[in-house]
Amino acid sequence: MAYDIEEVRRKYIGFETAKTRGRYPVEHDPIRRHCHMVEDNNPLFIDPEHEGGALCPPSGWLAHYFASLGPWPAVFEPLFPVVPTPGKRIVNMSQEVEWSAHIKVGDHLSVVRRIADVFQKGITIDPEAVWIVAEAIITNQRDEEVCVVRNTLLIHRTPEEVAAANANP
Repeated sequence: MAYDIEEVRRKYIGFETAKTRGRYPVEHDPIRRHCHMVEDNNPLFIDPEHEGGALCPPSGWLAHYFASLGPWPAVFEPLFPVVPTPGKRIVNMSQEVEWSAHIKVGDHLSVVRRIADVFQKGITIDPEAVWIVAEAIITNQRDEEVCVVRNTLLIHRTPEEVAAANANP
């Protein structure tokens, strides 16, 4: 059966998950540990007594961490609904974060995940590779958008799967 990228695009682009609230509020200690790990000594991030309180540094993964269901008990949330593709090998090609507000210690974040785009663009090992642009829209407890984390994912087949598909058209 042939892969119909236009049907997949119609069905999945714009799909959004329900909003989920992060398990824990934004806490200073994970921010401090992150800053020490990356050698960021900015007092805006590591000094809880700084005017206005500590902020979360502009890190997409930290925002995702605080908006998620947390590491315990382990709950693995899909980054996006399962979009059908010919292949199953996933490579995260890029991540962009667009900030619209500061995240402060004490904020309680939520996330909505959305499919922004799906397209087919061949690569050397798979001429039918599929690319998915998935967004995580992160909001605070006042329902104000704080950032959008945009991942571009490449999903491809193995060379053996491509050869098998070409042998049995």
